[in-house]
Amino acid sequence: MSDSPLYDIPLTLIDGTPTTFGRFAGKTVLVVNVASKCGFTPQYAGLEALYKRYADSGLVVLGLPCNQFMGEEPGTEEDIQQFCELNFGVTFPLTAKVDVRGKHQHPLYAELTKFKKGVLPGLIKWNFEKFLVNSDGVIVDRFASTVEPESAQLVAAIEQSLARTAA
Repeated sequence: MSDSPLYDIPLTLIDGTPTTFGRFAGKTVLVVNVASKCGFTPQYAGLEALYKRYADSGLVVLGLPCNQFMGEEPGTEEDIQQFCELNFGVTFPLTAKVDVRGKHQHPLYAELTKFKKGVLPGLIKWNFEKFLVNSDGVIVDRFASTVEPESAQLVAAIEQSLARTAA
């Protein structure tokens, strides 16, 4: 197992359970900042489809609700969880609400936004940005909000990461 700096980062699951990112060690993780009242909210369906399709191969989709963009995630953790389950059948893990930028930026996003490869270096621009972390805890790709979860580009990156793990 890798000694990735990501694995020591504390997380609080949406039900209040404390954990660390290390609980996903050995898995490919798609990290997504999510919101319930965003134009991209329908992506929850695609994220859940990815999770169901690849979970047995080692994929985890991790949703981190964030209310920093136009107040598009105003609810409590309980509201968010109910919304996701009722409207999109979400079964992938969600965390408590976090800040993805600014003075109170969550430590996970402090690390993720150091990733410089691709077209989106630096600050999170909007909800539903996606980071792909391989099974060694290494950030391997970043995708804009406009990249649909089931797009060929994202699926290819996930399959490549999972194949690397299986090898």
